[in-house]
Amino acid sequence: MRERKIRVAQRNDWKREDMPEKNETFILKRSFSEEQMAVLACGNIPQAMEDKWFWYMEGSTLFAHRSWTGHCIYRIDFQDDDNHIVTVNRDPEQYKCTSIDEDIETLNKFLNWWTQIPYDHYNEWLSEIYDALKKAGRQ
Repeated sequence: MRERKIRVAQRNDWKREDMPEKNETFILKRSFSEEQMAVLACGNIPQAMEDKWFWYMEGSTLFAHRSWTGHCIYRIDFQDDDNHIVTVNRDPEQYKCTSIDEDIETLNKFLNWWTQIPYDHYNEWLSEIYDALKKAGRQ
């Protein structure tokens, strides 16, 4: 059986916008295995309507964009000491979240999905819908 060749995502593989000037930075304390970093380094080029994220890496920085709009939501600068520097979009026209605690929770969920082999965009999408409905019910 032949191995499937994986195409590594690059910045020009999808529409994208740079991180806006309105942003905020925080530290994400989390360790990643070599295998997880290798999976993240492959990136993701959306293949279906439910595939809501385009991400790619340049050096040790991961850029995560919403696939429909191209807005950059997260930039993660991975650090050797597992204290990763995250820049998050704070333009209210592009991203509604304003809480670092919520961003940490959400980003950790995404990273759990994004480091799976194979990446399961459909179940991630269902999980996002479930979380949004739970949040709407609390408000």
